Amino acid sequence: MNMMRNIRLGGSLVLTLATAAALPSAAQEAAIYSGMDRVHPVWAENGMVSAQERIAAEVGRDILAQGGNAIDAGVAVAFALAVTLPRAGNLGGGGFMLVHDAETGETHAIDYREMAPASATRDMFLDANGDADSELSRFSGAASGVPGTVAGMKMALDEYGSMEWADVIAPAIKLAEEGITVTPDLADSLEALKDRLTKYPSAASIFYKEGGELYRPGDKLVQADLATTLKAIAEQGPDGFYSGPVAEAIATSVTEAGGDMTVEDLANYKAVMREPIKGSYRGYEIVSMPPPSSGGIHLIQILNALEGYPIGALGENSAETIHLMAEAMKLAYADRSEYLGDMDFVDVPIDELISKDYAEDMRAKINQAFATPSENIAPADLTPYESNETTHYSIIDSEGNAVSNTYTINFSYGSGLVAEGTGVLMNNEMDDFSAKPGVPNAYGLLGGDANAVEAGKRPLSSMTPTIVNKDGEVWLVTGSPGGARIITTVLQVIMNMIDHEMNVAEASTAPRVHHQWLPEELRIEEGISIDTQRALTAKGHTVSLQEVMGSTQSVMKDPETGYLLGASDPRRAGAATVGY
Repeated sequence: MNMMRNIRLGGSLVLTLATAAALPSAAQEAAIYSGMDRVHPVWAENGMVSAQERIAAEVGRDILAQGGNAIDAGVAVAFALAVTLPRAGNLGGGGFMLVHDAETGETHAIDYREMAPASATRDMFLDANGDADSELSRFSGAASGVPGTVAGMKMALDEYGSMEWADVIAPAIKLAEEGITVTPDLADSLEALKDRLTKYPSAASIFYKEGGELYRPGDKLVQADLATTLKAIAEQGPDGFYSGPVAEAIATSVTEAGGDMTVEDLANYKAVMREPIKGSYRGYEIVSMPPPSSGGIHLIQILNALEGYPIGALGENSAETIHLMAEAMKLAYADRSEYLGDMDFVDVPIDELISKDYAEDMRAKINQAFATPSENIAPADLTPYESNETTHYSIIDSEGNAVSNTYTINFSYGSGLVAEGTGVLMNNEMDDFSAKPGVPNAYGLLGGDANAVEAGKRPLSSMTPTIVNKDGEVWLVTGSPGGARIITTVLQVIMNMIDHEMNVAEASTAPRVHHQWLPEELRIEEGISIDTQRALTAKGHTVSLQEVMGSTQSVMKDPETGYLLGASDPRRAGAATVGY
């Protein structure tokens, strides 16, 4: 039988620990629970899924329990999230997946990022005065790139899965057809985004009752059109999405909303297998995504720079540690603005950026006593060359296969446009291109010519799905949403576990900081002491206390006990880590 254990974390917050039928020995349990005053992870023996939404996480867990592997579960979770977490889970967006194959020991990167339609041009988001038009790049039909999720999931299952395509989509079809129970989190998001979603009748008719009445917690939300689309995909494979009635409906709806996407654009979409970015940090191997994600490069770049300092001895979230982190972050984000883009179109100096020699150059630019003003920082002289509502999930199965997947439609509910009759919410990822070099996007990130709009190009992203290996075995699978703050969120989970010896739950809950070079602002969460804030101000930082950052979903394998330990970030409601 399964057993549950509740641990009170303080106040009314309770963490539920799901244990397998075979309980660990007293010695193993002591290793897992090293002091009951700590925040503890969920743990299990055989397989674990950590995702932003509980029902989708349970779909993945059930796939594992039925004998599916981590990739089967990952594909099932992706389709389920399109139903249960419509603000971020999707068919109409794209993303990045890392797959670790336990049999070969190799990790593979699947790029299913959206692509610009064939009609896209460099200046398509400039107004008559030559200024960037954010309304056009974010909320019109032109904001949508050609979606990649369906193609990416098919590539993952074909290459590394063990189950049939229709079988892993079946749970999502059932959820869409029979309806999901509206949670407080879903109800709140629909209320907050009502103006955007009611701009298009095709979206309003799905997400609001007749007359525009709001769905309330406990109501049933049925997505019949989405169920029909999912059935077509299950029966026909990607052709059920990229050709035929669904593709025609997407092209027509996008065009009528001011874009120019054709059925040929959809038919020509291809997911791409890429070589992951690899580095090391204090003896651990870090594996993450290559461009058009900037996440892997800059995660390793920052870790390389910080490896030269005694971060563990300086202390978690001390003024000295935060100062060094912020200075390294600023240098990396400055480089991002110049060199990062789709490497099918531009030469990205990957080897230089992630080299240990370049980290020495970075450290030489860091004043350990005082912050360097951002106006005095420029991208390094090297060889030429996302969203708060992204979502991430992490999975490890009983054989040691692992999936780290981050995907998105960019803003919450994307552009707000649903392709008529399909139930598919469309992305607004075209805003991740540099509409005008030197002008910030929605997340305040600057970009240059390397990320300029171009037909067939994939926009730059901050998504950072990551796998950390120890002694050749998967140790940690993690990732997060959070737009520009994804890279630094993942960075801090890794540092918390390696430098500060936190367990995965503590690493997920600890307060976070972020600096992205421009604007000149060191962003911090609640929980950083006032004395530390004062010390940082004295070092020259402009400290800004703002809303929480990220929503990490993490699973690790304890090398001593062999148990899987996982944690869902408490910063967002509805997330869950489940195992068996």
